[in-house]
Amino acid sequence: MYKSLLLLFISISFLSGCSSFGGDKDVRKKVANGLTPKELYEIAEDKVNAGSIDQAIEQFEVIMMSYPSSKYAIQARLDKAYNLFKRRKYNRAIQELDKFIEKHPSISSTPYAYYLRGVIAEEKSSSILDNIVTDISQRDIQGIKDAYNYYVILIDKYPNSKYSEDATERLESLKNVLAKHELYIAIYYTNNNSHIAAINRSKYIIENYPSSQAMGDSIHLMAYNYDAINAKKLADDARFILKSTYSDYSPSYKLD
Repeated sequence: MYKSLLLLFISISFLSGCSSFGGDKDVRKKVANGLTPKELYEIAEDKVNAGSIDQAIEQFEVIMMSYPSSKYAIQARLDKAYNLFKRRKYNRAIQELDKFIEKHPSISSTPYAYYLRGVIAEEKSSSILDNIVTDISQRDIQGIKDAYNYYVILIDKYPNSKYSEDATERLESLKNVLAKHELYIAIYYTNNNSHIAAINRSKYIIENYPSSQAMGDSIHLMAYNYDAINAKKLADDARFILKSTYSDYSPSYKLD
């Protein structure tokens, strides 16, 4: 009986890959063809330079699998994410960057990972309808919202990073897109006589995007909707603020 149990244990050990006898190393050697992480990385770079992006991505995966603790594996994950981005595989690219940030929360290349995540989210929001619906704020802007949040996190965590400087500039543009999107919704509510909802959307713009280009229109629309619900005092207050702050204001929108 004991002999049978011993044979069974040995069989299970071999079937499970014999990890206690160096099986994992053997697997890594086979995957890497005996090459060093540096040599594998150079092959991946050559494939990128040759335009063989999919093959390069596979090569980066080999490095990460074969030498997970090496500096080349760390860089390979970033390169994999960037090249997935080039192939417009946005979700996979962001997933790789999420993993990178989780594994390496405070190394020198982490700010770049945060920044690239924002850039990819922005690009993800682009649409095949760009040539038809040219105003991005009229489309699905979830990618813009994600990018905005990613940049805010980057700036908060790494305020002195060179990537934070560019992210700050990008935030201004995204802020205008998000505010204008909210304005379109407020206008929609106004046209459908949902005046309280329109007022709340206008307030949201004023509170969350105070320096955006939609501020004047938001205050003006708020006053219009206050008039519609017979809130004259609030309408007058809104118009006073509008005149005081934007003396040359004229509406950029039309109601149905």
